[in-house]
Amino acid sequence: MKSMFGMFKRGPRSGTGGEASDSLMFSTAFMEQGLDAGMLVPWDARAVEVGAKRVAASQGGRLLRGLWSKDKFMSRLSPEAMERMERFFEYAAVPADRDVIRQDEYSNFMVVLLSGSVAVDRVQPWGEHVRLAEARPGDILGEMSLLDSGSRFSHCITLTECELAVMGPQALDEMMGNDPALAASLIGLLARKLSLRLRAVSARVTDSGR
Repeated sequence: MKSMFGMFKRGPRSGTGGEASDSLMFSTAFMEQGLDAGMLVPWDARAVEVGAKRVAASQGGRLLRGLWSKDKFMSRLSPEAMERMERFFEYAAVPADRDVIRQDEYSNFMVVLLSGSVAVDRVQPWGEHVRLAEARPGDILGEMSLLDSGSRFSHCITLTECELAVMGPQALDEMMGNDPALAASLIGLLARKLSLRLRAVSARVTDSGR
């Protein structure tokens, strides 16, 4: 954590040609684990698999702003900060019954549900299939793997046609380099939401195993 905030303070690093280059903290996280690069599933690959169609940034940004303005945590971002953040997302529409995220895969993008409904399921080590939640517009999915490129905890499948805002590690690195205060705010808010959700999921999984 100290190294992360140190990168915020330092800002962009200089490349070999003397030009400023963004930090690669998040886009290199998977490689630093020493795993086969072929195991990583980025959003570009998943988008093709699920038949995602691009949504105009103006439409996606408007939906994201409206939803996060009502969120207990994300509403702490100022309207001006939200406008700056919109450009770091891609926006897409995904048909129903498509695997946006698969349990145990290695991936590195997070998804904000803008419209529709997504089931969040998990297959327990003993074989039980557990419905952890049904995500609603405004909910964030997959932020843990965005931060560490680790394996996915759950399986997320669209129950209806959905519109999504997607952020990958390159976009987060760009934000860190060009707008470090905004990146620090986003990561702090994601960490708080993630902590609360993991506590709730842990309690539910523990109860189901009794």
